[in-house]
Amino acid sequence: MKEKKRFLVDVGIRDLPFPMKVISKANPDGQHTIANISISARIMQEFEARWIDKFIQIVHEHRDRIGTKTLRTNIFDYMNELQATIVKIDFDYPFFIEKVTPVSKQKCLVRHLCTYSAKLSAIEDKPKVLFKVEVPIVTTYPGSDLNKPGGLFGQLSIMIVEVEAKEDIYPEDLIEIVDKHALSPIYSFLSEEDQVYIIQKVHSEEKYSVMVIDEIKEELARNTDITWYSVKCSNYGMLHSYSTIISTEKGLWVPFSSYE
Repeated sequence: MKEKKRFLVDVGIRDLPFPMKVISKANPDGQHTIANISISARIMQEFEARWIDKFIQIVHEHRDRIGTKTLRTNIFDYMNELQATIVKIDFDYPFFIEKVTPVSKQKCLVRHLCTYSAKLSAIEDKPKVLFKVEVPIVTTYPGSDLNKPGGLFGQLSIMIVEVEAKEDIYPEDLIEIVDKHALSPIYSFLSEEDQVYIIQKVHSEEKYSVMVIDEIKEELARNTDITWYSVKCSNYGMLHSYSTIISTEKGLWVPFSSYE
């Protein structure tokens, strides 16, 4: 009896460091970065001997300007070349954005961790492509109160925004949305007057992480190019050894344009 073809499940490579270009609003030619690439595929057993060489070969062929549009096309090459029934690709990379400090107007580069993920099945006609960015900000610690002794104080919050979009969504646009609603953005450099300004703001204004999440979600819900989104927040209060987590994602309810 002829042996039936069997399938290997989720074979691939993980965390391959690789130089590449990623889409950037500030740099039309793309921003150079080092990505950790992970690829998994469901492949026929007869293909086992050479699958890892083919993974690396395809990575070299598609290393320029990774984004939503290119991944939607490139993943079909992975599917065909690997003779796979399912392919999933993750590009994890640091993205640098130039920010201007609030008082001294000094320019500084701030790193944000990003992920492009693409998944395609042989029974589907188009892949699912997600983009995720982590944005560190300052929010109000929930245990503080302006009317209590000691007043208000802040905490570090990491906002993780993930979207599925019809077109490319630039990292700068999502970072700008988060920074706009934060009590304060995070900078890699602050002059003395900048530090005084932010400290005074932290002790005089209330902006809890729940409020920030609601405001970010409202903006994403009104963007017609975004078909799905999620917003997650990890809060690192200075009084605890653990972090707290809050999250939300797109549901059936979409706010009306006249909603205030």
